[in-house]
Amino acid sequence: MLLAKPWWVNLLIFVPVVCLYSWRRERLGIAWKTLFIAAAFAAAFGFVEAACVDYLRGNVPAVQQSSFVAADITNPEAVHVLPDSLLKTEMMREAATMIVLLAIPFLGATKVRERWALFLWCFAIWDVVYYLGLWATIDWPTSLRDLDVLFLIPKPWYSEVWYPIVVSGATMAAVLIGCSGVMAKRMASKAAAARTVFSTLTESSHP
Repeated sequence: MLLAKPWWVNLLIFVPVVCLYSWRRERLGIAWKTLFIAAAFAAAFGFVEAACVDYLRGNVPAVQQSSFVAADITNPEAVHVLPDSLLKTEMMREAATMIVLLAIPFLGATKVRERWALFLWCFAIWDVVYYLGLWATIDWPTSLRDLDVLFLIPKPWYSEVWYPIVVSGATMAAVLIGCSGVMAKRMASKAAAARTVFSTLTESSHP
């Protein structure tokens, strides 16, 4: 099949052409560094997507044929029963996820402390949404006391579910509190500037 279906999908080939015409008339204001970091984000996220497909097409049948029981994933000894291909996929997926989470701070902040705060903010939200997503889709965890494998890099981390949730919640709170002072200063600065402008206009209106 040479052409895509439905027919209108073939029109997407004109998107880069039209965009290039527009961008040649007025150059983009995006730095090469930003493009590079965004490319790292996209590549890492692409691999995360590939890992999901790998599970569906390759690793799920391999796990079904092995002696591995899903409930034993929290057992440190049981992890080594997993097929090598699955362990490699998981470790590469975790590394890709870290690249995704690290790319956002480098795009959204310029100073090291703000980048670190933004990374922690993204990581904490990602962690909480991960557990909420599992609970909503497969009814797991059934309890905050359930044991979970947190990471495989550099070696498996284990804890009960409540621990990463508490750490992530505390992290989000710390970032919000840390930002609230900055936001308050900015609002106060804007209010002071507005008062200055208002007083200047008032004075100029009276001879």
